[in-house]
Amino acid sequence: MTATIVFPDAPDVSGEDYCAFGLATCFVRDDSEVRAVEIVEPIPSAQLETLFTGIATSYSQVWGKPLAEFFTADALQVPDGFPDGVQLGVDFVARAIAAARTYQRRPSAIALLPLGTQRDDLNYSTEKKRLLNGERVVRTEDDVKQHDYTHQVL
Repeated sequence: MTATIVFPDAPDVSGEDYCAFGLATCFVRDDSEVRAVEIVEPIPSAQLETLFTGIATSYSQVWGKPLAEFFTADALQVPDGFPDGVQLGVDFVARAIAAARTYQRRPSAIALLPLGTQRDDLNYSTEKKRLLNGERVVRTEDDVKQHDYTHQVL
Protein backbone atom coordinates (compact mmCIF):
# COMPACT_ATOMS: atom_id res chain seq x y z
CA MET A 1 0.00 0.00 0.00
CA THR A 2 1.45 3.36 -1.01
CA ALA A 3 1.17 6.50 1.05
CA THR A 4 -1.16 9.13 -0.31
CA ILE A 5 0.68 12.32 -1.21
CA VAL A 6 -1.08 15.38 0.18
CA PHE A 7 -0.30 18.93 -0.84
CA PRO A 8 -1.21 21.18 2.12
CA ASP A 9 -1.35 24.33 -0.02
CA ALA A 10 -3.43 22.61 -2.71
CA PRO A 11 -6.19 20.45 -1.19
CA ASP A 12 -7.77 19.97 -4.64
CA VAL A 13 -4.65 18.17 -5.96
CA SER A 14 -3.47 14.69 -4.96
CA GLY A 15 -0.56 12.46 -5.84
CA GLU A 16 -2.76 10.43 -8.19
CA ASP A 17 -3.51 13.46 -10.39
CA TYR A 18 -2.16 13.40 -13.94
CA CYS A 19 0.47 15.78 -15.27
CA ALA A 20 2.68 15.85 -18.35
CA PHE A 21 6.40 16.34 -17.80
CA GLY A 22 8.90 17.34 -20.46
CA LEU A 23 12.64 16.96 -20.80
CA ALA A 24 13.90 20.34 -22.02
CA THR A 25 17.35 21.27 -23.23
CA CYS A 26 18.21 24.63 -21.71
CA PHE A 27 21.44 26.58 -21.51
CA VAL A 28 23.43 28.16 -18.68
CA ARG A 29 26.07 30.83 -19.13
CA ASP A 30 29.23 30.19 -17.09
CA ASP A 31 31.77 33.01 -17.33
CA SER A 32 32.22 33.24 -21.10
CA GLU A 33 30.89 29.86 -22.25
CA VAL A 34 27.38 28.49 -22.61
CA ARG A 35 26.64 24.87 -21.68
CA ALA A 36 23.56 22.73 -22.15
CA VAL A 37 21.60 21.29 -19.20
CA GLU A 38 18.66 18.88 -19.21
CA ILE A 39 15.67 20.09 -17.18
CA VAL A 40 12.45 18.24 -16.28
CA GLU A 41 9.45 20.58 -16.23
CA PRO A 42 5.70 20.18 -15.77
CA ILE A 43 3.73 21.01 -18.92
CA PRO A 44 0.22 22.54 -18.69
CA SER A 45 -2.53 21.13 -20.91
CA ALA A 46 -2.59 24.04 -23.38
CA GLN A 47 1.15 23.82 -23.91
CA LEU A 48 0.95 20.05 -24.41
CA GLU A 49 -1.66 20.50 -27.14
CA THR A 50 0.60 23.04 -28.83
CA LEU A 51 3.65 20.75 -28.69
CA PHE A 52 1.83 18.12 -30.73
CA THR A 53 0.96 20.58 -33.51
CA GLY A 54 4.56 20.47 -34.73
CA ILE A 55 5.99 23.76 -33.47
CA ALA A 56 9.70 23.89 -32.69
CA THR A 57 10.34 23.15 -29.02
CA SER A 58 13.21 22.65 -26.62
CA TYR A 59 11.48 19.50 -25.30
CA SER A 60 13.00 16.30 -26.61
CA GLN A 61 10.61 13.95 -24.76
CA VAL A 62 7.38 14.15 -22.77
CA TRP A 63 5.84 11.74 -20.26
CA GLY A 64 2.34 11.41 -18.81
CA LYS A 65 2.75 10.59 -15.12
CA PRO A 66 0.95 10.93 -11.79
CA LEU A 67 2.37 13.58 -9.47
CA ALA A 68 3.22 10.91 -6.87
CA GLU A 69 6.12 9.66 -9.00
CA PHE A 70 7.97 12.92 -8.34
CA PHE A 71 6.98 13.44 -4.71
CA THR A 72 7.85 11.28 -1.74
CA ALA A 73 6.68 12.00 1.77
CA ASP A 74 9.70 14.20 2.45
CA ALA A 75 11.49 15.06 -0.82
CA LEU A 76 11.37 15.51 -4.57
CA GLN A 77 12.79 12.81 -6.82
CA VAL A 78 13.29 12.17 -10.51
CA PRO A 79 11.46 8.91 -11.29
CA ASP A 80 12.88 5.96 -13.18
CA GLY A 81 12.83 6.28 -16.95
CA PHE A 82 14.34 9.74 -17.09
CA PRO A 83 17.97 10.13 -18.22
CA ASP A 84 20.70 10.32 -15.58
CA GLY A 85 21.85 13.78 -14.56
CA VAL A 86 18.63 15.67 -15.27
CA GLN A 87 17.57 18.49 -12.95
CA LEU A 88 14.12 19.56 -11.83
CA GLY A 89 13.04 22.97 -13.06
CA VAL A 90 12.71 26.13 -10.98
CA ASP A 91 9.59 26.27 -8.76
CA PHE A 92 8.89 22.66 -9.69
CA VAL A 93 6.34 21.99 -6.94
CA ALA A 94 4.19 25.07 -7.60
CA ARG A 95 4.36 24.59 -11.37
CA ALA A 96 3.50 20.88 -11.12
CA ILE A 97 0.44 21.64 -8.98
CA ALA A 98 -0.68 24.39 -11.37
CA ALA A 99 -0.17 22.13 -14.41
CA ALA A 100 -2.08 19.25 -12.77
CA ARG A 101 -5.01 21.61 -12.24
CA THR A 102 -5.12 22.36 -15.98
CA TYR A 103 -5.64 18.64 -16.69
CA GLN A 104 -8.41 18.52 -14.07
CA ARG A 105 -10.20 21.28 -15.95
CA ARG A 106 -9.46 19.86 -19.40
CA PRO A 107 -9.37 16.05 -19.15
CA SER A 108 -9.57 15.70 -22.94
CA ALA A 109 -5.91 16.80 -23.12
CA ILE A 110 -4.88 13.60 -21.31
CA ALA A 111 -5.83 11.63 -24.43
CA LEU A 112 -2.89 13.23 -26.26
CA LEU A 113 -0.45 11.59 -23.85
CA PRO A 114 -2.17 8.90 -21.76
CA LEU A 115 -0.98 8.09 -18.25
CA GLY A 116 2.20 6.00 -18.31
CA THR A 117 3.15 6.84 -21.90
CA GLN A 118 6.11 8.69 -23.34
CA ARG A 119 6.54 10.46 -26.68
CA ASP A 120 9.65 11.68 -28.43
CA ASP A 121 8.22 12.55 -31.87
CA LEU A 122 8.33 16.29 -31.17
CA ASN A 123 9.83 18.98 -33.40
CA TYR A 124 12.91 19.24 -31.16
CA SER A 125 15.14 22.23 -31.84
CA THR A 126 17.68 24.25 -29.88
CA GLU A 127 17.99 26.96 -32.52
CA LYS A 128 16.35 29.44 -30.12
CA LYS A 129 18.27 28.76 -26.94
CA ARG A 130 16.49 28.93 -23.56
CA LEU A 131 19.00 30.70 -21.33
CA LEU A 132 18.24 30.00 -17.65
CA ASN A 133 20.52 32.50 -15.96
CA GLY A 134 20.34 35.39 -18.39
CA GLU A 135 20.40 38.92 -17.01
CA ARG A 136 18.65 41.91 -18.51
CA VAL A 137 20.91 44.91 -18.50
CA VAL A 138 19.21 48.20 -19.27
CA ARG A 139 21.48 50.87 -20.67
CA THR A 140 20.90 54.50 -21.53
CA GLU A 141 21.70 53.76 -25.17
CA ASP A 142 18.70 51.43 -25.29
CA ASP A 143 16.21 54.23 -24.59
CA VAL A 144 13.88 55.09 -27.42
CA LYS A 145 14.24 58.74 -28.36
CA GLN A 146 10.92 60.55 -28.33
CA HIS A 147 9.83 63.73 -30.01
CA ASP A 148 10.02 66.85 -27.83
CA TYR A 149 6.25 67.31 -28.06
CA THR A 150 5.28 63.74 -27.06
CA HIS A 151 4.01 64.57 -23.58
CA GLN A 152 2.81 68.10 -24.16
CA VAL A 153 -0.76 69.17 -24.77
CA LEU A 154 -0.73 71.29 -27.90
